[in-house]
Amino acid sequence: MWCHKLLHLQSRLQNLMKRGDIGQALHLSNFKSLFSLSIHWCHTASKSVNCTWHQREDHLELQYASTVMRFDYVWLRDHCRSASCYNSKTSQRSLDTASVDLCIKPKTIRLDETTLIFTWPDGHVTRYDLDWLVKNSYEGQKQKVIHPRILWNAKLYQQAQVPSVDFQSFLESNDEVKKFLQNFLLYGIAFVENVPPTQEHTEKLAARVSLIRETIYGRMWYFTSDFSRGDTAYTKLALDRHTDTTYFQEPCGIQVFHCLKHEGTGGRTLLVDGFYAAQQVLQKAPKEFELLSKVPLKHEYIENVGECHNHMIGVGPVLNIYPWNKELYLIRYNNYDRAVINTVPYDVVHRWYIAHRTLTTELRRPENELWVKLKPGKVLFIDNWRVLHGRESFTGYRQLCGCYLTRDDVLNTARFLGLHA
Repeated sequence: MWCHKLLHLQSRLQNLMKRGDIGQALHLSNFKSLFSLSIHWCHTASKSVNCTWHQREDHLELQYASTVMRFDYVWLRDHCRSASCYNSKTSQRSLDTASVDLCIKPKTIRLDETTLIFTWPDGHVTRYDLDWLVKNSYEGQKQKVIHPRILWNAKLYQQAQVPSVDFQSFLESNDEVKKFLQNFLLYGIAFVENVPPTQEHTEKLAARVSLIRETIYGRMWYFTSDFSRGDTAYTKLALDRHTDTTYFQEPCGIQVFHCLKHEGTGGRTLLVDGFYAAQQVLQKAPKEFELLSKVPLKHEYIENVGECHNHMIGVGPVLNIYPWNKELYLIRYNNYDRAVINTVPYDVVHRWYIAHRTLTTELRRPENELWVKLKPGKVLFIDNWRVLHGRESFTGYRQLCGCYLTRDDVLNTARFLGLHA
């Protein structure tokens, strides 16, 4: 609005000057100075590049590629990619951010084709490609999905007919690893077939995509239903859907399961896409979704069995979202390990229980349950930040081995192979 008024007054001033009405022109000239409070000027690029910017008092407002962006001047100076400010070989900042004047403003701004060029009061020049600014602006990030994915219930996943990967091909071909990781990133689960049923081969398989995360359960864990640890998983009992290690401050990112032997009945594995269920809550009860994303809870693991003495506590909401685009990135759901709720005031507690019940209802819908029978040679990778797993009770002797993988390293491998992760 201010920009339009200023341009209108400028036009009237020019017309009065042409007609020789100097007095009225001077009056308008003085009046025009009142509108310089927040806008210094309005610039428009050539017709080939639709780019307009306004110099505000403390930031630049830029419109390009159908996006209106706002950049603080300190941000524009701090993110300079010149050789003296940024090491392009290491992709690290060289500029000392604390040395930048917090009241800094560009001396001049000009456009050269698709490059916006800033000259600062000390003569330093910063150049930004317009597409880079769109990609890295807050407004651009709000429109961007960090982790593309396909949400599923049992029917949708079965219809997708996601292929498994052969063990030997997985070890020998980066293309096979890439296909595997693409499916894993999209669906949160993936399978490798024809794996020799040993702990050593399972470890070799897991190490192909990530560092193995050592925890209180060791590096590679191997268990039967002998209750050797203080955890319900070490029994023959059924396990309701849950995510693992909610009692870690950062829950383990990926879980690997391999059933080495089962002489008995039952024991099928249950898989539920927690993000699909959460999306249903968001659509049906958005205020409850918001509450689940804001209320911090404690999860706790207390163990005093044999030589294992542990007391772990993790804190965080059930649903974790990126604040700028509201994208869900982690679900922390484990009714077994949830500690006493003492982090929530009394007037919020009941509303939280209602929201928790809504999410639980979605997680327990039969159509959302994917049941898989694990067998020797078939290894399952689970995104523990997204997909809940459980188990039906079983009889007989059952051996499982597996491990946790560091999420950062799995995503690192995916990016190295050219995937969006």
